[in-house]
Amino acid sequence: MVELKNIAIDFELMHDSFLEDWNMAMATGETSDLDRMTEDYYVTFFRSANDRPAFFNKQEAIDGLNQSVMHFRGCQKRFENRVIRLRNKENAVVFYEQLIVKNEEVLARLFTIENWQLIQQKWMIVRETEEAIN
Repeated sequence: MVELKNIAIDFELMHDSFLEDWNMAMATGETSDLDRMTEDYYVTFFRSANDRPAFFNKQEAIDGLNQSVMHFRGCQKRFENRVIRLRNKENAVVFYEQLIVKNEEVLARLFTIENWQLIQQKWMIVRETEEAIN
């Protein structure tokens, strides 16, 4: 049990750093520190409750990430109501509300679920689900 608690603490510190990297990318446009995706990573994106989801592979997600950072450059990303749960010693799930804010105005809100896996001593995102919150 102590080992799992230590893994949870280490994971949370890594994820805190990942979120800091997001805000650095939003300020500078540099996104290389955000590529923590496995080769078979994919994201499922729900634009609205009535639409079918869109699926993006790793390269499409990276391209979209770069476009998003350039479009919202200078904005702040806020990560609220984060919940981290370990499935086991090598798998974690993170839930949070993601806000894109400029001058205290919320430009976008997304509900995000990230699935992480410990691969060769490094936490990597395996898949992600995002849903726009209107």
